[in-house]
Amino acid sequence: MFVLGIDPGLTRCGYGLVEGQLHGGEMFRAVEAGVLETPKEVAVEQRLALIMKDLRELIEEYQPHVVVVEKVFFQKNALTAISVAQASGIAIGLAGERGITVRQFTSQEVKLAVTGYGAADKKQVQQMVASLCGLREIPQPPDAADALGLAITFLMTTRTEQRTLGVAR
Repeated sequence: MFVLGIDPGLTRCGYGLVEGQLHGGEMFRAVEAGVLETPKEVAVEQRLALIMKDLRELIEEYQPHVVVVEKVFFQKNALTAISVAQASGIAIGLAGERGITVRQFTSQEVKLAVTGYGAADKKQVQQMVASLCGLREIPQPPDAADALGLAITFLMTTRTEQRTLGVAR
């Protein structure tokens, strides 16, 4: 199963594609990860159009089964929250356009799933993502690691949900 994680942002939008099983082993394979960047001096609508174009190309190339987007839970800066929400809406809309399942997790949920500690710092998340995916180096930049973490969180959460439902039957 291919899961595309999106760490939304207007200036830097992290993405990470993970291949993993919903049943079986805990290992995950990082297929692709990076950051889509837009220039700050360009108008917002053009920046969002660039993000939409790039995300559309990623979705068309890799055809993920699920898209996981970081949920905007809390931002100290309202302008940052708005731009993150705009980029998030683009990712969710593109997935919906293709009938792809969308899940959302907060950064705290990702930190908890990946590191076991909901207040982990970015370095801890990067190190655990590298460990879980069998990578020799930590994913850079942190936005790419966060996106991989989102995809891993979906796979881990779904495995747990399935085990729980299996026990309840």
